[in-house]
Amino acid sequence: MSDAIALGSSTVPRRRARSRAARDEAKAWALALPAILLLSLFVILPTLAVIGLSLTDFELGYDGFRFVGLENYAELWSDRTFRTSLGNTAVYSAIVTPASIALGLGVALLIEAETRGRAFFRTVYFLPVASLLVAMATVWQYLLHPTIGPVNAMLAMVGIAGPNWLGSSDTVLLSLALIGVWQSVGFNMVLFLAGLTAIPRDLYAAAAVDGASSGWQRFRLVSWPMLGPTTLFVATISVINSVKVFETVKTLTEGGPNKASEVLLFTIYQEGFVYLRVGYASAMTVVFLAILIVLMVIQYRVLDRRVHY
Repeated sequence: MSDAIALGSSTVPRRRARSRAARDEAKAWALALPAILLLSLFVILPTLAVIGLSLTDFELGYDGFRFVGLENYAELWSDRTFRTSLGNTAVYSAIVTPASIALGLGVALLIEAETRGRAFFRTVYFLPVASLLVAMATVWQYLLHPTIGPVNAMLAMVGIAGPNWLGSSDTVLLSLALIGVWQSVGFNMVLFLAGLTAIPRDLYAAAAVDGASSGWQRFRLVSWPMLGPTTLFVATISVINSVKVFETVKTLTEGGPNKASEVLLFTIYQEGFVYLRVGYASAMTVVFLAILIVLMVIQYRVLDRRVHY
């Protein structure tokens, strides 16, 4: 009899705990439901629609369409414009990503070391991020103009004949990459400043006791190792943002001259909204999304390895 009473008294708390856990779980789902619905409506469903359209020959203006399977994807690999835009995007990213990371880190270190005027310099360097790039396109067109632009005027002062920055196949992609670096440095600077602020000051004091007296030694022994996760995050964000370049190409060059500046998103725009080949543009979009997913998976894998080691 006493054993039964003891057993009953022990099961009551467990039932109450399970009931409380069920209520907490229901509340959690209720709180998450709006976000889940919005994610499904604006991300998951459009993505599934794009994948479905990529398997058809749908064109805007035509009543019907038919299922073509993987024909659009097969056509991509023989499409010279697609290969050119993919190569241009890779070159653009290879220039913008390391340059914006290095300059963002350098600016963050300079601002962190400065005791006065930090807010002013943070604002100045962050202005390109807050500015509308389409509105700044006029300024860049003037700066890089082959005859009246200040850039070529300064080069002429030292005896160098400036090129047609945005009108030559040899320099147009480099010019767009420089604009991309200008726009990305401020954002990377803010991320690195956050990482530098999170480093405990005691580590610098301990490094000084161990003989790290110069700024370079403190950076190499303390700042750089502690900035590992931040650097990985900045690198991933920089690669993704550089792959998504579109505004400068559309506004300044329209992919020219001779497709020398045509990038992947501009090609997708051309196919979908100019040539109205929505099915083919959807296949390009799926490839673009696959590239972004691969970049994110690489980021998570590298971060996990750093955490475990």
